[in-house]
Amino acid sequence: MQIYEELVARQLIAQVTNEEEIREMINNGKAVFYIGFDPTADSLHVGHFMALCLMKRLQMAGNKPIALIGGGTAMIGDPSGRSDMRQMMTEEMIQHNVDCFKKQIGKFIDFSDGKALLVNNADWLLDLNYIEVLRDIGPHFSVNRMLTAECYKQRMEKGLSFLEFNYMIMQSFDFYQLFQKYGCNMQFGGDDQWSNMLGGTELIRRKLGKDAHAMTITLLLNSEGKKMGKTQSGAVWLDREKTSPYEFYQYWRNVADADVLKCIRMLTFLPLEQIDEMDQWKGSELNRAKEILAFELTSLVHGEEEAKKAEDASKALFAGGVSDENMPTTVLKESELSDGVIDILSALVKAEIVNSRSEARRAVEQGGVAIEGEKITDIHYEINTEMLKQGIIVKKGKKTFKKLMIE
Repeated sequence: MQIYEELVARQLIAQVTNEEEIREMINNGKAVFYIGFDPTADSLHVGHFMALCLMKRLQMAGNKPIALIGGGTAMIGDPSGRSDMRQMMTEEMIQHNVDCFKKQIGKFIDFSDGKALLVNNADWLLDLNYIEVLRDIGPHFSVNRMLTAECYKQRMEKGLSFLEFNYMIMQSFDFYQLFQKYGCNMQFGGDDQWSNMLGGTELIRRKLGKDAHAMTITLLLNSEGKKMGKTQSGAVWLDREKTSPYEFYQYWRNVADADVLKCIRMLTFLPLEQIDEMDQWKGSELNRAKEILAFELTSLVHGEEEAKKAEDASKALFAGGVSDENMPTTVLKESELSDGVIDILSALVKAEIVNSRSEARRAVEQGGVAIEGEKITDIHYEINTEMLKQGIIVKKGKKTFKKLMIE
C-alpha cells in the first residue's frame, strides 16, 4: 500500500482539491508540504499530535515537510473555533513559545541534510507595508466570500474584530510566500482551516497564473483532535514539565472505548494489518488496546524507557498496588499548610486533580475521592504534615492518581 492510500485507510484525509494529482505527488515523494503551528502557548499539546504524526509519515515516504511556526499570525490570533477573541501576547511571549515549539517539533521531524525546513512567518509578515498589502493582496479577496467561511460565521453574532478578520489573508499569504521561497506545493491543515487554506491556493493561482500547482488537503477530525488536548483537569501537553510521561500515558490509557481503535489507526505507526485485527476486539480486549495506544504514543513523545516506566506504574495502580517512583507528584510547601494541616479540597486543587474547590467538593461528596485506598466523604477532612512527609496517594475516580508530599 502506498502512502496516500495508507493515509486514506487511516482515515486521515477529509478533503482535497485535486485527488489524482495529490496522490501522484505524495506517492512519488514530490510533495513539499507545510503545516502551521501558532505559538499560543509554550508547549504543543495532544491536539497537535495528528499533524505531527502526519508530517512524520509523509517524510518517511520521501516527501519534504515544512514546519511553519506562526510567530506573525500569533500576533493576530486565529478566530477558528473561538467564541471570543484570543488574548493578545507580547512579542517576547511569542518568541519564547516559538523556541519551545522548535524543540518539540524536532522530536518528530528530521531536519538534517535539508530533509525538512522549520520557518517562522514573522520573517515576512512583520515587515509588510500596510498600503502595499492592500494594493497587492487585497484585490484578490472577496469580503462577501470571506464572510461565508465557517471560521467567521460562528463569530458574527458575538462580534468579529477587524484584527481577526485579517487572519485568513495572513494565512493565505503564508502559502504564497512558501510557494515562492521554498517551492512548497501543498498545504495540510485541520477541517476547521479549509476556508483559510483555499484562500492560499486561490491567491497563488491569481497572482502566478492558473498553471501554478498549489494543492490543499485537510485532515479528518482535526477539530476533534484539538478537543483531545483538553481534559477536565486542563490541557495535555507534550512538554514533560507540564504533563509528566505518566500523566501523558494515563491520558491515552483512559480514552473512551469508542475512540481507542480510531486513535490507534490515526496516531500510531502500527501496521494496518495489525490494527484491522484489533478492530474485532471487544470487552476486556479494549483495555489491552488502550495500553497499546498509551505505550506507543508515550514512546513517540518521551521515549521507550519513559513509556515503560509509565506502563509499569499504571499497571501497579490498576492492580491495587503502589508504584511511587514513576507516579506524578505534587510537593507542597510548609507555607501552604495552616497549623500543619491542609484540607482535602485545597489539596485536590493544589495537586491539580481538579480545577476548583467547587469541583473538589462535588468529587468528595459523591464518594469519588480516596486517600491511600480509603474513601473520603468529609469535605472538612484534613491532611497533616506527618502524612505528607511519608507521601500519600490521592485518587479521584478510577483513573486519576497523584502523590502528595511536603518539602
